[in-house]
Parts: sequence; C-alpha cells; structure tokens
Amino acid sequence: MSQIFKVNKRASFDYAILETFTAGIALLGWEVKSVKKGNVSLKEGFVRIRNGEAILLNVHISSYQKPMAEEETTRTRKLLLQKREIDYLQKKLQAGLTIVPLKIFAKKGLIKLEIGLAQGRKKYDKREVLKKKAIEHDIAVALKERNRE
Repeated sequence: MSQIFKVNKRASFDYAILETFTAGIALLGWEVKSVKKGNVSLKEGFVRIRNGEAILLNVHISSYQKPMAEEETTRTRKLLLQKREIDYLQKKLQAGLTIVPLKIFAKKGLIKLEIGLAQGRKKYDKREVLKKKAIEHDIAVALKERNRE
C-alpha cells in the first residue's frame, strides 16, 4: 500500500509521458518530515544525469519547522536507480527527451519518486489536449444527466 504525497499535474499537460520509472531519493531527516506533510513542489523539477548518477534538480521541499535558506530547500538530491536504468535514461536524454518528476509517494515506509521519460509538447498540442478533456467532460455530464432520467 503506497501513500501519495504530491502529484505533478503540470507534467502531464506540458509533456507527453512515454515511460515511467520508480526511484528512491536521498533525503535528509527534516526533508522526509516535510514530504510526509505534503510540503513539496514538483512543478519546476527535472532530472539530469551527471557522472553516472541521476540528480533531481529544482524540487522545492519547504522547511519542516524553522525557516531555512533558499539553497537548502531547493538543493540537488540524488536519485537511487539501478545502473542499467541510468544508462538507458542517459541514452534517451541524448536523443532529445527529458525526465520529469511525476509524483512523490511512500512505499513500505520509504519515500519514492516516480519519474517520467517525456517529450515536450508544443502550444498547439496543449490546446488539443484541453479540447479533448473538455469534450470528454461534456460527454460524461450528458451521460450522467441521461442516466438520471
């Protein structure tokens, strides 16, 4: 049973998610407490691979109790992935794709991050997604009203 703390809704709008991976995160004690309270922002986060390690950047984890410096709340965090997964992601990054955080959750008491291998969407693609969602919503409302009668 996993408990979801935060979902990056913006990622599914800005990117077409091709594959997902689950990674552990190297966090400090106060960061774990803040994540469990839901004080984390994944919106501007992304993953880079440096020296054979996956690094999580631009993810803001608010301080648990006392105010902290901005550098500490958005510091780089190491992602715990298998070597073959890192090699695979490295090849895909060179092909022009990007890696974005999708959601942060707990699994068996450990904080995990679901990352997605994604391709950026153009502005017209985003409009198309909005139109599809609006049409699906209208259909769902119409069916619901029809079932009431």
